[in-house]
Amino acid sequence: MTEDPDRRGRPSRAPPRPAGPAPGEAGLREAALAHLARFAATEAGLRRVLQRRVDRWARRAEAEGRPAEEIAPQAAAARAAAAEVARAMVAAGAVDDAGFAAARARRLARAGRSRRAIAAHLGAKGVAAEAAAAALPDAAAELDAALAQCRRRRIGPFAAAPAPADPQAARAARRKALAALARAGFGREVAEAALAMDPDEAEARLLALRQG
Repeated sequence: MTEDPDRRGRPSRAPPRPAGPAPGEAGLREAALAHLARFAATEAGLRRVLQRRVDRWARRAEAEGRPAEEIAPQAAAARAAAAEVARAMVAAGAVDDAGFAAARARRLARAGRSRRAIAAHLGAKGVAAEAAAAALPDAAAELDAALAQCRRRRIGPFAAAPAPADPQAARAARRKALAALARAGFGREVAEAALAMDPDEAEARLLALRQG
């Protein structure tokens, strides 16, 4: 049986899902396992996922008209349970911040992200500074990342057109390319090395990076 259409001819919306009881440790553990089955996560990232689940429950409970003095302590207890579940996942080996950082750093470097950009990304994901620093690519990998960025932007050895014959125009194009790499987080030395590299060598380095 279909729902009665509203005045605009569209089906009426389903009633909101009841809030029910606040999320407990068992339910949060199931949610954590379901999330980890699909996504890699850090302890902090998993904790945020679970706490957002608690926040959604609190909003539904508030929308149902439950008093704030009833919701607040239950939500606080559920957030504490979420943090405990995240810690338990670390203890069980299901969450490994160092492993997450290493894998994510390699993927981002292959995509042309600089050490600076990778460090910022890992920090936003909740990786501790020490673990993030240990995962950052070395100088050779930083150059490869700059080359990947060059190919994305079609500059340096991957430029779509040869350098302008006019010296002033060539200097302007080089400044523009250096600025693009600087905005991506690459230092001047690495950026200049990437831009000056022979196209065949640059392509060979990126091919080896993909195969490695």
